[in-house]
Amino acid sequence: MQSRSIAIAAVLGAVVLIAVLYGIRTFSVHAPSAPPTPPASLARLVPAKQVASVPAVAFNGTDGQKHTLASFKGRYVLLNLWATWCAPCVKELPALAELQGAMANGRLTVVAVDVARGTPADAASFLKSHNASRLTPYIDPDLALMRAFGAYGLPLTILIDDKGREVARSVGPADWSAPESIDYFKALTARS
Repeated sequence: MQSRSIAIAAVLGAVVLIAVLYGIRTFSVHAPSAPPTPPASLARLVPAKQVASVPAVAFNGTDGQKHTLASFKGRYVLLNLWATWCAPCVKELPALAELQGAMANGRLTVVAVDVARGTPADAASFLKSHNASRLTPYIDPDLALMRAFGAYGLPLTILIDDKGREVARSVGPADWSAPESIDYFKALTARS
């Protein structure tokens, strides 16, 4: 009787071990890997504590149409809120344009939104005169994006994943065009 109990316990132990190993294997095959850690050049880019869908706020394009972040779903978005009177914003615009140019795969779009009271044509002219003409100009004269994202200063940059969720943000300027920054975004966008 005792040998039969030992045999049953051994079989049950083997079944549990197989189930655990299979479960670990299944989890590791299907679980998404953690996003790459931002490099020192992007030290201000802090991962979101809780990944959440971005708000459905409209802003204006050079075409005179209203746009929302939902129209960029399916690719990563680097939403940058800036203003002509913000010196750190103006300084980082060429770096954002260079990052946009380096992302030839189309998996990342830099959406630079001027939160000043100008027109899309004013924003386009300003970007061109500051070596940032690779960026499509958008404006938000009503400051709806600043309110929606709780911005208390500029520049504010929000990293949005390809599913339309905020995954990180940078309060203040960052070195977006540093080689390690570009490598970071290439690795990030290659994952999905």
